[in-house]
Amino acid sequence: MNLHGKSVLITGAGGFIGSHLAEELVRYGASVTAFVKYNSRSDGGMLEVLSQDIYDSIDIKAGDLRDPEAICDAVKDVDVIFHLGSIISIPYSYINPRDVIETNIIGTLNVMQAARKYSTDKIVHTSTSEVYGTAQYVPIDEVHPLQGQSPYSASKIGADKIAESFFLSFCLPVAIIRPFNTYGPRQSARAIIPTIISQALTQDKISLGSLSPKRDLTFVKDMTNGFIKMAESSDSVGEVINIGSGSDISIGDLASLILDMMRINKEIVIDKKRIRPEGSEVMRLCCDNKKARKVLGWTPEVPLQEGLRSTIEWVKNSINAYKADIYVR
Repeated sequence: MNLHGKSVLITGAGGFIGSHLAEELVRYGASVTAFVKYNSRSDGGMLEVLSQDIYDSIDIKAGDLRDPEAICDAVKDVDVIFHLGSIISIPYSYINPRDVIETNIIGTLNVMQAARKYSTDKIVHTSTSEVYGTAQYVPIDEVHPLQGQSPYSASKIGADKIAESFFLSFCLPVAIIRPFNTYGPRQSARAIIPTIISQALTQDKISLGSLSPKRDLTFVKDMTNGFIKMAESSDSVGEVINIGSGSDISIGDLASLILDMMRINKEIVIDKKRIRPEGSEVMRLCCDNKKARKVLGWTPEVPLQEGLRSTIEWVKNSINAYKADIYVR
């Protein structure tokens, strides 16, 4: 399938990855519908930072993933669905697990039901590397055991299994993309890299949680390329495919690297409020991306320091939009 000229729906389009994917698909020649969560401010999230010509090309629909009628209305006329919509904050999932579980699992059920009803040509369902929990072996391939080490990761395991069941039960053409940690411009302070950069620019010291966990970091341009290849590949149907760089770095080393690149010398301290509950911290995530290379022909192209430079520049130019994440627990 070539997405040029196709009608596509992106749930969660107002988010970090979703807005980049929407932008790329418009440039690709697709007709893009963006599903965003309704609020009284008519806030389109990160879609609002797109250039005017790109923004004007996107049909924005507001609603709630938990509302089946709203989902059916968004799905009925599209060829391809990119289901990115979810509540993604791990700290928030400790505080309000019901909200996270209902949105992520029931929302996914609604998308799958609507896609089945309207015989959608392809559905790309978004998973997360958090479903693997702390690595039992590295690099992590797609058959690694799943571990619900937070209510968020448990909700995503449930959502993944709903998507899988619709493929197995109803032959719905679902492909499950499993991104490892993604970073780049437009990412909020919920994530570690913009947290480090924004604190380096505005605070006397860098306050983080545990410094020892290791993460596999992929630049957002490479990730959106992975999404598009997942949609276009006939071989991805019914498959779970990891998308990640294949290398990892500790949070402490990452913070030191970013400060060196910014030429800023500030103390890095551990804030106990930012440490995950015992048993919930995922200590290491490192992607085995051989399946993505083989099935999709996908490879990461943006080196870490190049991606970090782009992200640092974005945060510098947008620093007034950054504020501390209130869900730091």
